[in-house]
Amino acid sequence: MSQTTFLISNMYPLIKSLLFQMPPEQAHHFTMHALRMFLNSPLRPLFRAMWANVPDKPVTIAGLTFRHPVGLAAGFDKDGVLYPHWSDLGFAFAELGTVTPRPQAGNEKPRLFRLSEDQALINRMGFNNEGVEALSRRLSRSPKDLIIGGNIGKNKDTPNEQAARDYIHCIKHLHPLVDYFTINISSPNTPGLRSLQEKEPLNHLIREVVDFARSLPNAKPVFVKIAPDLEEDALGELVDVLMARKVDGVVATNTTLSRTGLKSPTALTQQSGGLSGKPVKSKSTAVIRFIHQQTQGQLPIIGVGGIFSPEDALEKLEAGASLIQLYTGFVYEGPGLVKRIVKGI
Repeated sequence: MSQTTFLISNMYPLIKSLLFQMPPEQAHHFTMHALRMFLNSPLRPLFRAMWANVPDKPVTIAGLTFRHPVGLAAGFDKDGVLYPHWSDLGFAFAELGTVTPRPQAGNEKPRLFRLSEDQALINRMGFNNEGVEALSRRLSRSPKDLIIGGNIGKNKDTPNEQAARDYIHCIKHLHPLVDYFTINISSPNTPGLRSLQEKEPLNHLIREVVDFARSLPNAKPVFVKIAPDLEEDALGELVDVLMARKVDGVVATNTTLSRTGLKSPTALTQQSGGLSGKPVKSKSTAVIRFIHQQTQGQLPIIGVGGIFSPEDALEKLEAGASLIQLYTGFVYEGPGLVKRIVKGI
C-alpha cells in the first residue's frame, strides 16, 4: 500500500468528526454526494485499492452466489444513487430502497438522530424515496461484481388490504434490474405497516406477492424483512407462514422500538422512530438464532443489526445467518469495516 493510500484509508476518524458536526441527514447527503464525486473521478482506482481489495469467501443462498458475506443494508442508498459503486467500497451486495410505487417525501424533518454515546441512530424517515420508476431508470446497468437487492414497500396512503398491489407494482418495474427482492413489512415509520407481520395479513400478502414474483420469467428470489420486537409466539407464527409460502429467505432484523439501556440524553432517546446500531445487536441475534433453530437451518437468513466489528459479524453468522448487512456500523466505523470483517471471519 502506497503512503498516500495508507494516509487516506486511516483518515476516517477525522472525517467522521467533521461529519458528526453536521445534522445527521445533512451529513448523509453530503457523504453520498462526496462519494459519488470521488468514485466517478480519476481517484476511483485509489479508492478501490483501499477498500475493494477484499478476499473472496463465496456464499451461495437462494441460487445466488455472493463474493463474500458482507452487504449494504437497505435505507442507506434508497434511490440507487451510488449503486454502481458499492463494490468500490468492498461490499459484495447492496440492498437499495426501500422504494415505493409512487414518490414519497417521507416524514417531517428532523427525522434522523445520532445517539453517539450509544453508537446508535434513531430514524423516522418514512420511506422517503423518488419512486420505483425513478429507481428503474437509474438502474440502467448492473455492476458485474455486485449483487443488487430491491427492498420494496407500500406507499403510506395505501391501505394494508391493498398492500400486495404496491409490492407487485415494484416487482414489475424492478424485475429485470435487480437480483433479488426484499419485502419490507417491518419499518416502524409507516403507520400500520408492522401489522402486516400478523399471521393472516402476512399469509395473504406473501401468497399474492410471491406467487406473482414466481410467475415471471427468470424469477428472482424473494426475502422478507422482519422486526426485532415480535414476541416469541408471534415470531413463530411468522416463520411458519414464511416456510409454508416457501419464501427464499428472511432479513433479520429491522430497527427496534425499544429504548432499554440507552445512555444518550433523553431529548434524543425519546424521539419516535426505529433505533439501530449497537443497542439492537443482541435482539437481532436472538431473532436470527430463533429462526435458524425453528427451521432447522432451512430458511436462509441475512443478519443485520449492530454489526461494528468482525466479532459482531461472527456472532450473527454463528447464530445462523448466511450473510450480513451493515448500516449504522458503516456510519460509525467507516468503509474500512467491510474489509476488516471479511478478513476477520
